[in-house]
Amino acid sequence: MNFTSPLFYAFLFLTVLAFHVSAGAAYRKTVLSIANLVMLASFSTAWTELLPLAAFLVLGYGLLRMVSRDRTTFTMAASLLLILLVYVFLKQFFFLKAYTLPFAYTVIGLSYILFRMIHLIVDVSAGEIAVAPSPLEYFRYTCHFLCFVSGPIQTWQQFKNDEANLSAPLNSELVLAAFSRVATGLLKVAVIAATAHYLFENVSVQIFLPDAAGGSIGFYGKYAFSAASYTAYLYYNFSGYMDIVLGVGSLLGQTLPENFDRPFTARSFLEFWQRWHITLSLWFKAYVFTPLMLRLVRLVPSPAATAYLGVLCFFVTFLLMGIWHGSTSVFVIYGFLMGLGASVNKLWQVGMTSTLGKKKYRLMQDSGIYSALSRGLTFTYFAMALTCLWVYSLDQLGLLTKRLGFAGVGSALVALTIGYALLYSPCQLVLQGLKAVALRMRLRTVPAENMLVASRLLLVLFVMGLLNESPEFVYKAF
Repeated sequence: MNFTSPLFYAFLFLTVLAFHVSAGAAYRKTVLSIANLVMLASFSTAWTELLPLAAFLVLGYGLLRMVSRDRTTFTMAASLLLILLVYVFLKQFFFLKAYTLPFAYTVIGLSYILFRMIHLIVDVSAGEIAVAPSPLEYFRYTCHFLCFVSGPIQTWQQFKNDEANLSAPLNSELVLAAFSRVATGLLKVAVIAATAHYLFENVSVQIFLPDAAGGSIGFYGKYAFSAASYTAYLYYNFSGYMDIVLGVGSLLGQTLPENFDRPFTARSFLEFWQRWHITLSLWFKAYVFTPLMLRLVRLVPSPAATAYLGVLCFFVTFLLMGIWHGSTSVFVIYGFLMGLGASVNKLWQVGMTSTLGKKKYRLMQDSGIYSALSRGLTFTYFAMALTCLWVYSLDQLGLLTKRLGFAGVGSALVALTIGYALLYSPCQLVLQGLKAVALRMRLRTVPAENMLVASRLLLVLFVMGLLNESPEFVYKAF
C-alpha cells in the first residue's frame, strides 16, 4: 500500500466509518482487527509472502506465554536471543546474504513488531505486566495498523488504556482537531517533503555523475545542499505521516504518543534525540541504555567512573539504534556516527561541567552565539550522518568521501552550521507569526478553522498535480 495514494486514504476513511457504525467495544475491536489484516494483506501479492511474518508473530506469542509461566532471567534472555536471531535472519542483514528463504516475503513492519515483542517479553517476565495478552489482544497490539510501519511505539499500558476507552463518543471539537492534524500531515508529506525530495533528487544525482568534479567549491555546495534537503524531506515526510496517524487515531479512540517535538530547535545531539522519533529513543533508553548502565555500575561502582560509563552506554545504545535503521553494511557506519555523536556530546557535557561548574556551563549554553552555533552544529552533524541513508552501498559512500576529501567534509560542516545558525531566528519569527495568525482565526469561528483545513488540502492537491506524484513514505524502508 502506497501511503501517499488515494487508496490509502480511502482505506482510512472506510475504517473510521465502519468503526463508528456501533459503539460496542467488541464490535470496534473487531473492526480494528480487520483493519490490521487489510494492512498486512496490502503489502503482499501472494499469501506465501506473509508466511514468515506470521511465523514470527506466532513464535513471539509462544515465547511470551513461556515467560509468563516461567519468569526467570534465563528464560527471558533465551527468548530474547531467539527472537533477535530470527529477526536478523528475516531482515537479511548484510552478513547473511548467502542464507535466505527460497521465496520472496515481506519484512515491512518487522522492526516495530520486534520492539513490541521485546517490550512484552521483558515486562511480563519482570512482572510489570501482570497478565499476558490474549492472542487477539496480542495481534491488535503488535500489528496495530496505524503504528505497524513506523510507530509511534506504543507501550502495552498505553494500548490497554485506549482499548478501555473505545466506546467513548466523538464530539465536534475532537473531529475538527483530528481533521486539522491530518490536513497538516498531508501538507507536510505532499507539499513540503515532496518539494524537498524533488530538490534533493535533482541535485544529489549530480554528485555521483562519472564526470563530477570532486574537490571544487561547487561540488561541496551540491553535497551540502543534498544533505540539508534530504534531512528536510525525511523530517517532513516522517513527521507528516505521524500527524496523519495521530489524527486518524483520535477518530478511532486512540491516544497515540507523540513522536516529534521540534527536533531542530535542539542545542545538542542528545537533546535532539529527545525530540526526534521520541518513542524510539524512549524504547532504547528503557531496554538498552538503562539495563546496560545498571550492569556496568554494579561492575564498576566508583562514583568517579559513572559519567564515563554513561558515555560508553550512550555509544552502544546509539550504535545499535543506527544499525537498526537498515540491513546493509552502510548502516553500521551510520550507527557508528550516531554513537560517536552521542558519546562526544556526553563527554563535552562532562568536561564543561567539570571545568566551568553547572551554573557557568548553563549560562554559556543560554548565550546567543553559543546557542545558535550549537543548534547549527546539531542539525549539520545529523544531516551529514544521514548521508548513509541515501547512498546505496559502501562503494558509493567511498566514492563520495573520496570526492569530498577532508576539505569538502569540513567546508560542508562549517557552511551548514553557520547557515543554520543565521537562518534559525528569522525562520522562527516567521513561523511564530503564522501560528499566531492561525490561532487568532481558530479562536474567532469554527468556519475559519474549516477554511484553514480546506486551504491546506487545496494546496496539497495543487502541488501533487504539479509534481505528478508524492514520494513514498521513507521510513517504510527501515
